[in-house]
Amino acid sequence: MLEDLTTAASSATAWPAAYPEGYAVVDVETTGLARDDRIISAAVYRLDARGEVEDHWYTLVNPERDPGPVWIHGLTSEALEGAPLFPDIAEEFSDRLADRVLVAHNAVFDWQMIAREFARARREAPVRQRLCTIALSKELGLPLPNHKLESLAAHFGVVQQRAHHALDDARVLAEAFRPSLRAAAAGGVRLPLHECRPLTEWTDRAARPRIGHQPGGYGGYRPGSWRPSRKRPACPYPNPGRYEDGKPLKQGMRVAFSGDTSVERELLEDRATEAGLHVATSLSRLTSLLVTNDPDSGTSKVVKARQFGTPVVDEAAFGQLLRDVEPASEG
Repeated sequence: MLEDLTTAASSATAWPAAYPEGYAVVDVETTGLARDDRIISAAVYRLDARGEVEDHWYTLVNPERDPGPVWIHGLTSEALEGAPLFPDIAEEFSDRLADRVLVAHNAVFDWQMIAREFARARREAPVRQRLCTIALSKELGLPLPNHKLESLAAHFGVVQQRAHHALDDARVLAEAFRPSLRAAAAGGVRLPLHECRPLTEWTDRAARPRIGHQPGGYGGYRPGSWRPSRKRPACPYPNPGRYEDGKPLKQGMRVAFSGDTSVERELLEDRATEAGLHVATSLSRLTSLLVTNDPDSGTSKVVKARQFGTPVVDEAAFGQLLRDVEPASEG
């Protein structure tokens, strides 16, 4: 049915008058998922009203701190040391976004990261609406096994070459968005557009080690060196239930941690919070997932997880799940 809709949209002369006049398909790679993490690379594919590519742009960005999960994005301190700072590329980035709908896969995350960077640079991101391709795929009823970008790409026959590289991820998304947009137009589907409210000011918490200034050239996180203790804000999303193996995490899920972690515990908790998860300090029957690197230990959380049948994953698996958290329904 989708193929028929796409073909019909391509041949039809009419186009929904309410649809936007242009799109900016965006992907950013970051030092992490917390509110004070930074962008380290960004890519924008500009598309016309019907999803045809007009041009593309890519840049590295020096985050002025450690690069975070290098094992995911592959960008080391050495690779980023000579890159421009965000204020140096803000005007070009702004021009690429201006007068267009921002399109991204899990658009809430990309938008928040971009808005914060512009606010740090004492500028306002020129974005008024965003469109999440996860939400669009749901509107179209695409038969996807999960909401990962690779699944969306595979559905439309788009070949991924370098996953978690901003330029290739943006290309893949642009190529998958075009047939999605045409199918929506042919079926008279209302696009899931949401308002973006730019930040006008920003203050980071205590600074992390800067690139080129880590003692001994250390490129990872320095445990306990930069995060003040604080009370986390309440999770704004309802608990959708337990995590199911093979499916994505969903905003609102309750996540508990147990035992030692290779990445600082508080950083993992911040990443979970920023992804829209509820970080629980104890384990109950309502807990969606327990993260532990030692599932055979006798800690109270592990024991309770066994009693309640709570799903358990290790830190590495949890890190991968955080990359594709399913958003809660907007609006």
